[in-house]
Amino acid sequence: MSLQFIERKEGFIFLGEPGTGKTHLAIALGYAACLGGVRVRYAQAVDMITGLQTAAATHRLPEALRAYRQPGLLILDEVGYLPFDLRGADLFFQVINVRHERGSLILTTNQPFKNWGTVFGNTTVATAIVDRLSHHNDLIKIVGDSYRARHRKSREQ
Repeated sequence: MSLQFIERKEGFIFLGEPGTGKTHLAIALGYAACLGGVRVRYAQAVDMITGLQTAAATHRLPEALRAYRQPGLLILDEVGYLPFDLRGADLFFQVINVRHERGSLILTTNQPFKNWGTVFGNTTVATAIVDRLSHHNDLIKIVGDSYRARHRKSREQ
Protein backbone atom coordinates (compact mmCIF):
# COMPACT_ATOMS: atom_id res chain seq x y z
CA MET A 1 0.00 0.00 0.00
CA SER A 2 3.05 2.28 -0.01
CA LEU A 3 2.47 2.75 -3.76
CA GLN A 4 6.19 2.46 -4.46
CA PHE A 5 5.31 -0.03 -7.20
CA ILE A 6 3.64 2.83 -9.09
CA GLU A 7 6.75 4.99 -8.85
CA ARG A 8 8.74 2.08 -10.31
CA LYS A 9 6.10 1.48 -13.02
CA GLU A 10 5.58 -2.05 -11.80
CA GLY A 11 2.43 -3.94 -10.94
CA PHE A 12 0.68 -7.13 -10.03
CA ILE A 13 -1.11 -9.99 -11.69
CA PHE A 14 -3.60 -11.61 -9.34
CA LEU A 15 -4.32 -15.18 -10.43
CA GLY A 16 -6.98 -17.30 -8.78
CA GLU A 17 -10.34 -18.95 -8.99
CA PRO A 18 -13.49 -16.81 -9.02
CA GLY A 19 -14.44 -15.40 -5.63
CA THR A 20 -10.97 -15.44 -4.08
CA GLY A 21 -10.62 -11.67 -3.71
CA LYS A 22 -8.61 -10.68 -6.78
CA THR A 23 -10.89 -7.79 -7.77
CA HIS A 24 -11.19 -6.66 -4.16
CA LEU A 25 -7.40 -6.42 -3.84
CA ALA A 26 -7.07 -4.63 -7.18
CA ILE A 27 -9.72 -2.06 -6.28
CA ALA A 28 -8.24 -1.53 -2.81
CA LEU A 29 -4.84 -0.76 -4.36
CA GLY A 30 -6.53 1.49 -6.91
CA TYR A 31 -8.36 3.34 -4.15
CA ALA A 32 -5.11 3.82 -2.21
CA ALA A 33 -3.49 5.12 -5.39
CA CYS A 34 -6.33 7.62 -5.88
CA LEU A 35 -5.90 8.82 -2.30
CA GLY A 36 -2.20 9.20 -3.08
CA GLY A 37 -2.95 11.49 -6.03
CA VAL A 38 -2.36 8.91 -8.77
CA ARG A 39 -4.62 8.86 -11.82
CA VAL A 40 -6.24 5.42 -11.97
CA ARG A 41 -8.35 3.77 -14.63
CA TYR A 42 -10.34 0.59 -13.97
CA ALA A 43 -11.92 -1.57 -16.66
CA GLN A 44 -13.18 -5.08 -17.01
CA ALA A 45 -11.13 -6.57 -19.83
CA VAL A 46 -14.11 -7.40 -22.04
CA ASP A 47 -15.51 -3.87 -21.64
CA MET A 48 -12.15 -2.35 -22.57
CA ILE A 49 -11.97 -4.48 -25.72
CA THR A 50 -15.55 -3.64 -26.69
CA GLY A 51 -14.82 0.07 -26.26
CA LEU A 52 -11.61 -0.16 -28.26
CA GLN A 53 -13.38 -2.04 -31.07
CA THR A 54 -16.02 0.69 -31.20
CA ALA A 55 -13.30 3.35 -31.24
CA ALA A 56 -11.53 1.56 -34.10
CA ALA A 57 -14.77 1.37 -36.09
CA THR A 58 -15.31 5.12 -35.65
CA HIS A 59 -11.68 6.05 -36.41
CA ARG A 60 -10.92 7.07 -32.80
CA LEU A 61 -8.57 4.23 -31.81
CA PRO A 62 -5.47 6.39 -31.10
CA GLU A 63 -7.52 8.56 -28.73
CA ALA A 64 -9.01 5.49 -27.02
CA LEU A 65 -5.58 3.87 -26.60
CA ARG A 66 -4.25 7.10 -25.10
CA ALA A 67 -6.93 6.87 -22.39
CA TYR A 68 -5.45 3.52 -21.31
CA ARG A 69 -1.82 4.65 -21.66
CA GLN A 70 -2.02 7.84 -19.60
CA PRO A 71 -3.09 6.84 -16.07
CA GLY A 72 -0.40 6.15 -13.52
CA LEU A 73 -2.22 2.91 -12.69
CA LEU A 74 -4.39 0.82 -15.00
CA ILE A 75 -6.49 -1.96 -13.49
CA LEU A 76 -7.71 -4.62 -15.92
CA ASP A 77 -10.16 -6.98 -14.30
CA GLU A 78 -11.32 -10.45 -15.30
CA VAL A 79 -8.84 -11.22 -18.07
CA GLY A 80 -9.59 -14.70 -19.34
CA TYR A 81 -13.13 -15.08 -18.10
CA LEU A 82 -14.32 -14.70 -21.68
CA PRO A 83 -12.14 -15.43 -24.74
CA PHE A 84 -11.22 -12.65 -27.15
CA ASP A 85 -11.52 -12.82 -30.90
CA LEU A 86 -8.38 -12.10 -32.94
CA ARG A 87 -9.13 -8.37 -33.20
CA GLY A 88 -9.76 -8.20 -29.46
CA ALA A 89 -6.47 -9.99 -28.79
CA ASP A 90 -4.66 -7.51 -31.03
CA LEU A 91 -6.24 -4.57 -29.19
CA PHE A 92 -5.37 -6.05 -25.80
CA PHE A 93 -1.77 -6.45 -26.94
CA GLN A 94 -1.72 -2.81 -28.07
CA VAL A 95 -2.82 -1.63 -24.62
CA ILE A 96 -0.21 -3.75 -22.86
CA ASN A 97 2.44 -2.67 -25.34
CA VAL A 98 1.77 1.09 -25.03
CA ARG A 99 1.85 0.82 -21.22
CA HIS A 100 4.95 -1.37 -21.00
CA GLU A 101 7.56 0.51 -18.96
CA ARG A 102 5.37 3.64 -19.00
CA GLY A 103 2.89 2.96 -16.22
CA SER A 104 1.77 0.51 -13.57
CA LEU A 105 -0.71 -2.25 -14.17
CA ILE A 106 -2.82 -4.49 -12.00
CA LEU A 107 -4.46 -7.37 -13.79
CA THR A 108 -6.80 -10.04 -12.44
CA THR A 109 -7.27 -13.39 -14.13
CA ASN A 110 -8.61 -16.85 -13.45
CA GLN A 111 -6.43 -18.40 -16.18
CA PRO A 112 -2.78 -19.44 -15.83
CA PHE A 113 -0.50 -18.11 -18.55
CA LYS A 114 -0.30 -21.55 -20.18
CA ASN A 115 -4.00 -21.14 -21.13
CA TRP A 116 -3.68 -17.66 -22.60
CA GLY A 117 -3.21 -18.98 -26.14
CA THR A 118 -6.82 -20.15 -25.91
CA VAL A 119 -8.00 -16.95 -24.21
CA PHE A 120 -6.49 -14.78 -26.94
CA GLY A 121 -7.06 -17.21 -29.80
CA ASN A 122 -3.44 -16.80 -30.86
CA THR A 123 -0.41 -18.28 -29.14
CA THR A 124 2.00 -15.73 -30.63
CA VAL A 125 0.02 -12.76 -29.34
CA ALA A 126 -0.50 -14.45 -25.97
CA THR A 127 3.25 -15.10 -25.67
CA ALA A 128 4.04 -11.45 -26.47
CA ILE A 129 1.50 -10.25 -23.88
CA VAL A 130 2.84 -12.59 -21.19
CA ASP A 131 6.42 -11.54 -22.01
CA ARG A 132 5.61 -7.89 -21.38
CA LEU A 133 3.44 -8.56 -18.34
CA SER A 134 6.02 -10.75 -16.63
CA HIS A 135 8.77 -8.16 -17.11
CA HIS A 136 7.64 -5.63 -14.45
CA ASN A 137 4.70 -7.30 -12.73
CA ASP A 138 4.68 -9.75 -9.83
CA LEU A 139 2.41 -12.77 -10.19
CA ILE A 140 0.44 -13.41 -7.02
CA LYS A 141 -1.48 -16.68 -6.94
CA ILE A 142 -4.48 -16.61 -4.64
CA VAL A 143 -5.65 -20.00 -3.43
CA GLY A 144 -8.81 -20.61 -1.48
CA ASP A 145 -12.52 -21.12 -1.58
CA SER A 146 -14.86 -18.60 -3.13
CA TYR A 147 -15.95 -15.90 -0.70
CA ARG A 148 -19.42 -15.97 -2.24
CA ALA A 149 -19.70 -19.76 -1.82
CA ARG A 150 -18.57 -19.54 1.82
CA HIS A 151 -21.01 -16.70 2.45
CA ARG A 152 -23.85 -18.67 0.85
CA LYS A 153 -23.05 -21.73 3.00
CA SER A 154 -23.06 -19.66 6.20
CA ARG A 155 -26.49 -18.22 5.30
CA GLU A 156 -27.87 -21.70 4.67
CA GLN A 157 -26.80 -23.01 8.08
